Amino acid sequence: MKTTVASLDFGTSKIVALVAENSTATRCDVVGAGIVAYDGYMDASWNNPNELDNRIREAIAQAEKQSHHHIREVNVGVPGAFTKVYVTEARVSLSGPDPRVTAEDVRAIFAAAEENLGVLPGTLIHSSPAWFRVDDGKKTLEPVGIKGRELTAMISFVVAHAEFVDDLNVRLSRIGITPKKYFSTPAGEALLYLPEEDRDHTAVLIDVGYMNTEIMAMEGDALIFHRCIGIGGGDITASLARGLDIPFMAAESRVKQQFVYSMSATPETYEVAAQGDVPARTFTREEVSPHITAVVDELAAEIRKALEDSGVKLGNWSNVYLTGGGLALNRGGKDYLSSKLGRPVREIPKRSVKMSTPLFSSSMGLMNLIIDTMEQQQTASGGFIGKIGGFFRSLVCG
Repeated sequence: MKTTVASLDFGTSKIVALVAENSTATRCDVVGAGIVAYDGYMDASWNNPNELDNRIREAIAQAEKQSHHHIREVNVGVPGAFTKVYVTEARVSLSGPDPRVTAEDVRAIFAAAEENLGVLPGTLIHSSPAWFRVDDGKKTLEPVGIKGRELTAMISFVVAHAEFVDDLNVRLSRIGITPKKYFSTPAGEALLYLPEEDRDHTAVLIDVGYMNTEIMAMEGDALIFHRCIGIGGGDITASLARGLDIPFMAAESRVKQQFVYSMSATPETYEVAAQGDVPARTFTREEVSPHITAVVDELAAEIRKALEDSGVKLGNWSNVYLTGGGLALNRGGKDYLSSKLGRPVREIPKRSVKMSTPLFSSSMGLMNLIIDTMEQQQTASGGFIGKIGGFFRSLVCG
């Protein structure tokens, strides 16, 4: 049976609407995409709220035309800037003459963890475990059936700002679209691009976008830390435009996108075409580099500080991955960031044939989370629990 799924992802510079088909033959086949530039957001506020309805409408119309599917309802990704992550440990006692963990015990520990946090401001959109442990045993994500007296778990909750949800409900209603569910975009992105074996040791995904950079740390299936830093690829472009006294768009397309962070044997030059009365100009690497590296160095310092202040313990086995269009697309970008962070930085693994560029990692991560949730809900309704981490990912999507 084929199911059609629609999603809406809000980046800092573009809105991406996707239509995908999920079937027994293909888990996630993107059949339509609408990609529309807009003014984005900063500090959890839309930069140009008056344009938003039209930009959403355009993105959805493009996706409908490409997919030949009329979108009536859409799953909405909540950007990290509009969410907050809470992490807590909880315990429940196991009962019975031969006590073993059941699915009900796992449900109970999620409820206990939520009770630990009290009333959370906003809409709960995601909940997932970093680990479970029975008595003093090993950490696991599959505790059902293990014998013991007490079940302990570390669980994270992602809460969306109420203002974001209320605002999107109204906006989508105005254009005749029903918001089906709200999902955590950072959680979906991190789950898709941080390999499971890396998450066992805690792993970090850094997404350098256009207006900000997101840091996501995951342990097990849980997003245990998230931070937005207000520096992105657009800041690099702005630094070039100011420092070289050239138009912003020329700084973006002719210099920033062409820049190679690693030294090459061939001297690099960057040519900016003539515009009106302004003659063409050529810049050397020595002229360009200081304006770029000053921004990236500042960003790297902010990333290091955020991780140091996070309380997340990164060991020698903890891997860091880089995505997003602000830095990952430049040759040598990840290696330069690695030198500034003092630890190796890796490229994200390729997870799809379509839209595999780092520009769309948040959109593909969101769609993956939506389909994963659908599959887990179908599995649970059939009476088989499967992997607890994935199953409980489906319990609390708003």
